[in-house]
Amino acid sequence: MEFAETLPALLGVGDDVSGFDPEEPTIAELHRRVPHLRLGRTDRVLEALVPAVLEQRVYGMDARRAWRKLVTKFGAPAPGPAPAHMRVPPSGDVWRRIPSWEFHLANVDPGRARTIVGCAQRADSLERLATRPPENARRAMMSLPGVGEWTAAETAQRAFGDADAVSVGDYHLAPMVGWRLLGLPIDDPAMVELLEPLRPHRHRAVRLLEVTGPAHAARRSPRRAIPNLRAI
Repeated sequence: MEFAETLPALLGVGDDVSGFDPEEPTIAELHRRVPHLRLGRTDRVLEALVPAVLEQRVYGMDARRAWRKLVTKFGAPAPGPAPAHMRVPPSGDVWRRIPSWEFHLANVDPGRARTIVGCAQRADSLERLATRPPENARRAMMSLPGVGEWTAAETAQRAFGDADAVSVGDYHLAPMVGWRLLGLPIDDPAMVELLEPLRPHRHRAVRLLEVTGPAHAARRSPRRAIPNLRAI
């Protein structure tokens, strides 16, 4: 499929906002202020799943660095007129053949590396999930070793434009939702309860909160250093 054919979906043309009429005052006001917010979809499951796995239990900076190193080394040159060093993410066949030491050099621990390789071995089946209802697709992804609720939700948001996929288990999300809606941080169970009336648009509500204002109180402690697995 040509890129031009996928562009409307990437921009959220097919995003269905019908039925989204939030009663929660803050979200209702944000929806009035940002009625044009749309959730795009790529329909490329493995391409969304691998970076989500890389983001498990680590700082985003470290995950992005690992993604950049692996894609730069094992990805293919981008087609058409493109910058010389631009790369297309590896195919499933390439991901599953990456040696363990290359993941180690990218600061990816063995657990995440095994999950990526295992997912790559099921790449064809994963891509077919784009034709399923998002909730069913999330459950199918969670049947894979190393893919939990957070990883499946992050993948569904990107690949399917899943309006209801909440990233339960995210270090920052529940406190952000709490600060924006209640003025204090909350944990995951409280967030799930708070967002329950917004089904099937819970992720849409979260996106409104994320793009429209400050997410948390001022930082009061220094950021910890990123662990260097390559030195182990």
